[in-house]
Amino acid sequence: MILLAMGSLIYILFVPWNVLLLFIVFLASIGKSLGVRKLYIKILLYVFEFGRRNIEHANRQKHNRIIEDESEDEGFGEGRPSKGEAIILRTAVADRNCLISREKELILLPELSPSQQKTSLENDEEKVNSSEKIDFDLKHWLRSLDYTKSGIESIIEDQVTSRFEAEELKNWNFLTRTNQTYEFISWKLTFLWIFGFFVRYLILLPLRLYIFCFGIIWLSLTTPLIGKLPDSSFKRWLNHRCYLIAFRILTRSLSAVITVHNKQWRPQKGSICVANHTSPIDCIILSNDNCYSLIGQRHGGILGTVQRALNRASPHIWFERSEAKDRGLVSQRLKEHTSNPKNPPMLIFPEGTCINNTSVMQFKKGSFEVGCPIYPVAIKYDPRFGDAFWNSSKYSMGEYLFMMMTSWAIVCDVWYLPPVHQEQGETSVEYANRVKQLIAQQGGLVDLVWDGQLKRSRPKREWMERQQEKLSKEWKRD
Repeated sequence: MILLAMGSLIYILFVPWNVLLLFIVFLASIGKSLGVRKLYIKILLYVFEFGRRNIEHANRQKHNRIIEDESEDEGFGEGRPSKGEAIILRTAVADRNCLISREKELILLPELSPSQQKTSLENDEEKVNSSEKIDFDLKHWLRSLDYTKSGIESIIEDQVTSRFEAEELKNWNFLTRTNQTYEFISWKLTFLWIFGFFVRYLILLPLRLYIFCFGIIWLSLTTPLIGKLPDSSFKRWLNHRCYLIAFRILTRSLSAVITVHNKQWRPQKGSICVANHTSPIDCIILSNDNCYSLIGQRHGGILGTVQRALNRASPHIWFERSEAKDRGLVSQRLKEHTSNPKNPPMLIFPEGTCINNTSVMQFKKGSFEVGCPIYPVAIKYDPRFGDAFWNSSKYSMGEYLFMMMTSWAIVCDVWYLPPVHQEQGETSVEYANRVKQLIAQQGGLVDLVWDGQLKRSRPKREWMERQQEKLSKEWKRD
């Protein structure tokens, strides 16, 4: 009797979910949406704004109580700041974004272009020549201490480490992994947080897992069948359609809302598409609108399953990061791929590692030496609904996917930029930096020269030697 009741309950729940799944697959196959996710995002924004007002009201009440307690303390009244001064002091302490203001001339660039190196050498020579005519001055000796100050500033708050931490939010988004115990400020916020927890874990998470598994199964079943077909225009068309359907299903498993700009500059076949890198779902986001060939490191687990499935139906390039011999073949295989105008565009993330979507770091020059057009793409996620950044040194892929599926949604903007060609006399490093700058400007990201691999390795010795050489010149000049 109990088994019969459980079976009936499972059947009652199973049928509506399958109907919903089939409806989602149908919409994904034709590339349409009913606008439910956008309405869901608007409701979330309204809830976040309501929470912000409640938090600010509670903080004001708490602040007023502190001021009243201080004014009633007569024994220590003298020497205390006034109410206005107390507010200014608290504001200054709370403002953590302006901790350090660096002097740009003291920031050592890891790699300089030939023109920059020439200018730097000329400036150094002028300083040395002019120093012969300058007598000893205390300010020149103190100048040497600026480098010590710069080093201490980097220890406190460097430009690299902060790019591998989750982006800070201005307002709470009702997730305990981004809050400061705001859910206990008032009974209204507590009720909303409990209700949101129920929605995310008991409704959205099972549904998203169900859709995600179906997307992986779809990809695993269709790619072997497509791979057995002879090379023809029909095979490429069928692969294009099945590829888009699979990734649109996976996109819906994250409740992703993607706004695509400048579709007229969508990457064409036989070219290279480069984008800033925040997480593995960057591929899913971009593949929602176009079919790509992918290049990257071989993985195990879920990513390995997807890589093997994709490789059966279309050409992709996978390599082992630890094997130098494979890395030597990547450039050759990349040239062979782009030389065929029938191949899908190759999607590359030149940073080589995930950055927290606040900046763009050094682009590797390999993909800019092929000689084909480069299509830049800028991706910018909205962290209010969910942090898309994957800190691979802290979370496994399974943990990361769980965090994505228990977030509110993934909301992002994608900008296609006009194709870029290498200019005459331009080196591959300068070419890569120019494309990186275009992506940073369009996405509203900070353009940094540092190598993202500093997350895993120590700085190069020549960088430290260059800093020491610059410091020694200052000492000689003094």
